[in-house]
Amino acid sequence: MHPRDALLGAQATAGFLPVCDHYSGVEVRMRKSLELQAQMTAEFGTCVFDVTLDCEDGAPVGGEKNHANMVVALVNQSFVDTKNIAVSVSAAASPRIAARVHPVDHAAFENDVATIVGGAGSVLCHLMIPKVESVADVERAVRAVDQACVAGTRKSPLPLHVLIESPNAVHHAFEIAAHPRVQSLSFGLMDFVSSHGGAIPASAMATQLPSAGAVGQELGQFSHPLVTRAKLEIASACHASGKVPSHCVVTEFSDASAVQMAARRAAREFGYTRMWSIHPSQIRPILAAFAPSLSEIEHAAEIVVAADHAQWAPLNIAGRLHDRASYRYFWQVLERAHQTGRPLPASVRDYFLTPTH
Repeated sequence: MHPRDALLGAQATAGFLPVCDHYSGVEVRMRKSLELQAQMTAEFGTCVFDVTLDCEDGAPVGGEKNHANMVVALVNQSFVDTKNIAVSVSAAASPRIAARVHPVDHAAFENDVATIVGGAGSVLCHLMIPKVESVADVERAVRAVDQACVAGTRKSPLPLHVLIESPNAVHHAFEIAAHPRVQSLSFGLMDFVSSHGGAIPASAMATQLPSAGAVGQELGQFSHPLVTRAKLEIASACHASGKVPSHCVVTEFSDASAVQMAARRAAREFGYTRMWSIHPSQIRPILAAFAPSLSEIEHAAEIVVAADHAQWAPLNIAGRLHDRASYRYFWQVLERAHQTGRPLPASVRDYFLTPTH
């Protein structure tokens, strides 16, 4: 039995996504992002980040329809280009391209969904729905998406990712995460801060603050209580339903150390397994921060191989009891290593070539 089937059950289908979700809203940057995804896929042997083509912030006012059509053309062309590669492309190396549409109450929402899902839904990995406030918003999105799928060529349900951007949305995060069509929740930091009418200072949108002498007791996104509470609620809601929590942006995009520090804290302290990138320079620091160390990978491989040989029965390994609970943890370490393009020990490589049942 494959470790995913033996240890994860139903969560095996929803719990593993690339750790980085890269956003682009302008055509020239969209094209460069798709080219970079192809280059890094060739480098790592697997698709290590999603590219999300952005309509909400990318489309000019009045030009929403043309922007949606351009997104469809770019998505479809990327898959044509992939098929034209001489060597066969495995599922792990296929492009992962998504789109962010306008919110469900925006005038452009229906056209976004009809155009993008109807025209490219068969190859999209997911659709991002921003400013979701409740399960009712999710249901409205599902109806529009499914109607567009019928009009298009997609046969399987298109996963939805949703942005949690207000106190009300945080309040409903557990219900939203539990919806069967929701695959991931993302935290929208800047909208969340601005939705408090000035009660949260602008410093809470920052990752690194100036010296304490210059700003007194200003709090950043990892220290302001309302912001950290929201992050923890979203992460907890996702893990309660086997979904993927995706951490917010780092606006200091030219500061690689700030990006890596934020990604590491998001992963190690706040329970996030994925993070947004808004500049190509942020992708590698995010991958590095979410990747397990070489020693963690080797240790996990030893335990998983021993457990597999014992048909997942409890074992005494180096004086420690291990059973399915710890096997599950160490298998997830290997999954994360694979997601981030880390080399895997020969003893476990075949697990990532063998399909699950």
